Amino acid sequence: MEQIHTLETFNTVIESEQPVIIKFFANWCPDCKRLDMFIGDIIEEFSTYKWYEVNIDEIEGIAETYEVMGIPSMLIFKNGEKIAHQHSAYTKTPESVRQFLKEQLNQ
Repeated sequence: MEQIHTLETFNTVIESEQPVIIKFFANWCPDCKRLDMFIGDIIEEFSTYKWYEVNIDEIEGIAETYEVMGIPSMLIFKNGEKIAHQHSAYTKTPESVRQFLKEQLNQ
């Protein structure tokens, strides 16, 4: 999973014609560390998509702009638009993340 460090890069990434999956996280977040323990298998399962991550403390205002009220959150973008958002309360298990991706990516 590639980390995005600037707003300019983020804006370029989300313009993709194919859906891109972006994890919003913070280094101090215990639930983010838990997600990291199982996300590798999910990335492999959905390897036809590009995966990125954004540290909300690194890019000022990005969490507010995209209504990320809790972390970790999984967002899917296509053609510059947010097409799906799984809030932090639902990213605690591999099953819930897989279900979200299957529903939103029509798999």
